[in-house]
Amino acid sequence: MRYYMSETRKFDVSPRAAGLASPSVVIRPSVPADLARVHNIVDAAYRPYVARMGQRPGPMDADYGALIESGALFVAEEGETILGLVVVLEDSNALLLDNVAVAPDRHGRGLGRHLIGFVEDEALKRGRRIVRLYTHETMVENVALYTRLGFVETSRATQHGFRRIFMEKAV
Repeated sequence: MRYYMSETRKFDVSPRAAGLASPSVVIRPSVPADLARVHNIVDAAYRPYVARMGQRPGPMDADYGALIESGALFVAEEGETILGLVVVLEDSNALLLDNVAVAPDRHGRGLGRHLIGFVEDEALKRGRRIVRLYTHETMVENVALYTRLGFVETSRATQHGFRRIFMEKAV
């Protein structure tokens, strides 16, 4: 097991998540000083979907300052470089993986899977046995990844003007 340290929390990550990214990647709660980098990563990660969706993806317009303040935003960093992020929200009996974004130059290296593994571990620590997520139906690459990671589709609906696929996984 690997341990992720922050000033306020220690993250004990399961072996399934630990081996997926570089051993020097640390996941920690985001702080206000991270805000500009968070915006840059989200913009770069989601901009390619604008034309496909015909609108800006929801994560591009989220209030990341408020998410940092609430403790819902975690970043993955190597050294002092933030490479990706995940937004984790409480959702009744589950944990909601609200957003996961990785800097495009880090795609294909397991960082997204690493962040999702972190959320699964965090769900267990919080006494939750289910992780839920949603994605836009045009983000077929994401649906394929989530399916490979054991998530199953539970429904489809239009929510806040977005055609979403809802998925969940028992952990």
